[in-house]
Amino acid sequence: MQRQLNLILNGKGGVGKSFFAVNFVQYLKDHQIKHTVIDTDNENSTLKRFHPEARFVNLANARELDELVVAVETVPLVVVDCRAASTDLFVDYFAELAVFDVLKSMDAVLTVVSLINHDLDSVEQARIISNAFDRRCRYLVVKNQALSEHFTIYDASETRKRLLEELAAKEITMPKLHDWLVALLQQDNLPVGQGIQHQKFSLMDRQRLKNWQRQFHEQIDTVCQIILPGEP
Repeated sequence: MQRQLNLILNGKGGVGKSFFAVNFVQYLKDHQIKHTVIDTDNENSTLKRFHPEARFVNLANARELDELVVAVETVPLVVVDCRAASTDLFVDYFAELAVFDVLKSMDAVLTVVSLINHDLDSVEQARIISNAFDRRCRYLVVKNQALSEHFTIYDASETRKRLLEELAAKEITMPKLHDWLVALLQQDNLPVGQGIQHQKFSLMDRQRLKNWQRQFHEQIDTVCQIILPGEP
């Protein structure tokens, strides 16, 4: 089986990286897919709050970055929630140590998961990453509807055109979840899948969570070939 490294990476803060990561990891648990989770946010550590088994890697320590690659040796899927303002750090690390060659030697592939919202900065980060990594990895763009259902800047961008036409990127949508539900989940560090079972939510709020999870899982299912371990 081909091993898989997923970097949830976009240097713009507040685009929904950790929310995606938290619920993607719950998807993996629900489907009993063996994985390792790594949190790199030294300020918030959102992923580790929701999934305590997650390992923390301090990006300020260059050698700790090695753990991301080494983990691929021991488990078929490694998921990394990359903190904001870390794009250049990862680009430099991959270039300095020829990380793509190391992954190839382990029969492993990288997928960069870029969260995109309505603003220009998130699109610019996707451009920087795709220019740096080019055809050496796979790309998944997640259009986050939390703040807006419209992605005019991204949809009209040369970045999107290149991602789809030259780099064979895939796109999915992460549906909006009502603000009060997000706040209640945050209070007890509950992924959506666990919130569905929690009595703090009313009957109809649990139904709202079920509906969001169903849509989210359906989106993940359409791109499982590039974010889950598969045939070489």
